[in-house]
Amino acid sequence: MQDGRTTITQFIIEEQRHITDATGDFTSLLNDIVTACKVISDLVNHGALVGVLGAAGTENVQGEDQKKMDIISNDVFLRSNEWAGHLAAMASEEMDEVYPIPEKYPRGKYLLTFDPLDGSSNIDVNVSVGTIFSILRCPGVCKDKPNAEGFLQAGTEQVCAGYALYGPSTMMVLTTGNGVNGFTLDQNIGEFILTHPNMTIPEDTREFAINASNMRHWEAPVKRYVDECLAGKEGPRGDDFNMRWIASMVAEVHRILTRGGIFMYPLDEKMKAKDTAGKLRLMYEANPMSFIIEQAGGASSTGRERIMEVKPDGLHQRVPVILGSKNEVERVVSYHKE
Repeated sequence: MQDGRTTITQFIIEEQRHITDATGDFTSLLNDIVTACKVISDLVNHGALVGVLGAAGTENVQGEDQKKMDIISNDVFLRSNEWAGHLAAMASEEMDEVYPIPEKYPRGKYLLTFDPLDGSSNIDVNVSVGTIFSILRCPGVCKDKPNAEGFLQAGTEQVCAGYALYGPSTMMVLTTGNGVNGFTLDQNIGEFILTHPNMTIPEDTREFAINASNMRHWEAPVKRYVDECLAGKEGPRGDDFNMRWIASMVAEVHRILTRGGIFMYPLDEKMKAKDTAGKLRLMYEANPMSFIIEQAGGASSTGRERIMEVKPDGLHQRVPVILGSKNEVERVVSYHKE
């Protein structure tokens, strides 16, 4: 305890006792992830003062322009987690291939996937960004010969998922399948302190988040849902709704965890024309966030199936995402079935 408050390390040790076959490796791995997020938080907070803003002039595997902080954050995660012997390999949204732990370090029984800086397009305008991560067990002989195949596990196989939010304060939100808890970084002592225990999402909401610039491309079920919300008290829902859009999944999900809501990045006709199955990455964004949302009492779907039951077919697979307050997600899913 720190002055009667629970630190994230103390909390993790308690959580480890609920995880089958967990050892001190799990606690140490999470502590390494926490350290990486503290470093990234410090860099984001200093921004232009330390020269980390702006474009890098490169593209990631998805063909997206990278910011300097995308590359820096990715390197921070690799360096912080490669040496301690808890991981067999890592996979990142910013890297084409799996990153096996170098042979000069011992290898462990876990796999780590991460989006080192979600919402990085916002960083130059000082809007909240974040880090998303997921921990999987390393199957079979994966430890000796880690490859992409070992990572292709359904979201239901996740051991832990979490995110760090770099906003007015730095927060970390975690689940190990035993509820969702939030921690705030106390800059004075350099520790994450439990401030949001047992986070839950209201089943109903009057707030939705979607990129309305894609309206002309939406499928009929999504357009119907949004039209009903926008119709307000005079429409079929009989109530007024608010619309939000931050373009940072971490910030969107954190708002939903705090006060409810629904977030949608659905399949649309433009994606179909490009033969793309969705916008967000299953391994680095959709699965970890779905695990958190479901553990907080919400729901998460592609519109056609539960996200955490999707069997991945590639490291960078994309999926549609509809997540948040349970009753609203179920309504959108029901429209897809009609």
